[in-house]
Amino acid sequence: MSETTAGGATGPPRPSPARRIAAAGALLGLLAAIVAVVSAAFRNLGLLALTAVLVALAVVAGWTALVNRGSRRLVAAVAAGAALLGVIALLVVAVLQLDAAEIGRIVLVIVLVAASLATARYALGDEPARHPEGLPVGPARRGVLLMNPRSGGGKVDRFDLEGEARRHGVTPVRLRPGDDLRALAEQAVADGADVLGMAGGDGSQALVADVARTHDVAFVCVPAGTRNHFALDLGLDRLDVAGALDAFGAAVERRVDLAQLGDRIFVNNASLGVYATVVQSEAYRDAKLATTARLLPDLLGPEADRFDLRFDGPDGQAVTSADMILVSNDVYRLDSMSGFGTRPRIDDGLLGVVTVDVDRTRDVPALVSAEATGRIRRFRGYRAWSTREFVVDSAEPLIDVGVDGEALCLPPPLRFRSLPGALRVRVPTTAPGLSPAAAAPPKVGEAVPALLRVLSGRTAR
Repeated sequence: MSETTAGGATGPPRPSPARRIAAAGALLGLLAAIVAVVSAAFRNLGLLALTAVLVALAVVAGWTALVNRGSRRLVAAVAAGAALLGVIALLVVAVLQLDAAEIGRIVLVIVLVAASLATARYALGDEPARHPEGLPVGPARRGVLLMNPRSGGGKVDRFDLEGEARRHGVTPVRLRPGDDLRALAEQAVADGADVLGMAGGDGSQALVADVARTHDVAFVCVPAGTRNHFALDLGLDRLDVAGALDAFGAAVERRVDLAQLGDRIFVNNASLGVYATVVQSEAYRDAKLATTARLLPDLLGPEADRFDLRFDGPDGQAVTSADMILVSNDVYRLDSMSGFGTRPRIDDGLLGVVTVDVDRTRDVPALVSAEATGRIRRFRGYRAWSTREFVVDSAEPLIDVGVDGEALCLPPPLRFRSLPGALRVRVPTTAPGLSPAAAAPPKVGEAVPALLRVLSGRTAR
């Protein structure tokens, strides 16, 4: 049951006694596992220290190989490989030296961790899911689905979206070479479409969404692109491509935000600096890792020039350079700059801004380590904040920008702004309805405070 506050508002229920006991068990199990691990580590301090040194050497040498060329790259790559082999050898030696008591301690740690996870899941698991608010709507009167057959390696044809659209009573419009996608979308609305859908990548989604926004007609996202980040954060099942067409039938409609760069709409994010420069390369789409390794020496190497990107930081102070800037339609939960993460919500009416500044002489290995371990937010050159508007200026005549995965060169200043609630989106009633960031259980750093709140008799959130 819900609990009513003094002001009459209805809040989530307080945790049951069983959940409070489970929270206590989870915390005790975690503490016992930590004690067991620390006691074992003190018995092997020399081996532990040597392993840590080799891991650090592998990271530093690996990054040195990436940002240099010629003989320096070769020597650094050999050093990184040798360090990794040393780590593997030490782990093998450590396992072979285990006696029965140490094996027993390992088993104990595994049991304690498993018990802690199980009780934590029970303590936190019955928190009500926070599904985005939506309005039930009836089937489209005249639905139109625009399709880009080249997106996602040919998903339109692979999933027979043209035939599926007709079976749903929806008019399919296939994009052909030389066609103007915006003109096709505008024509569909002029012909009476009340629901406009797009089967393609995020760049195409943004363009058709802009037409739907302009005419205030509902929009359907069909994840027929490569990554489909917008579909992911709308709570769609990206593997069920044809299932997204159910949104043309009885569905749930809600308003979500769009973001604008100049006169261009984007649904996910725009990047500047290192990543934006890398994606300008024609070879990037077919060979991402190789292209990145080839270009990094010129971008973050010891002799690399700084990016001329000027903006105001979260404190209002002028900043004259950054190596990476990410401006997103609402705020991402980021673990790395390359993966971009997902957004808990896309209806907060905000831009998320992330900047990364790298000191070439000392920060590069730390940046690689933070990226590799999914801890980019702990990197000392990382800053993140939210705002409704953001401006990037430069003395350069054109700035490389990656917008929803598409490489552009635009004249400064670049003016970003949020368009709150600009788009009416329909999703199937059978869709998950939550982005991974919204649905994910708390991480370790978040779980412990949540368990303490449950133990004290408050809600986990």
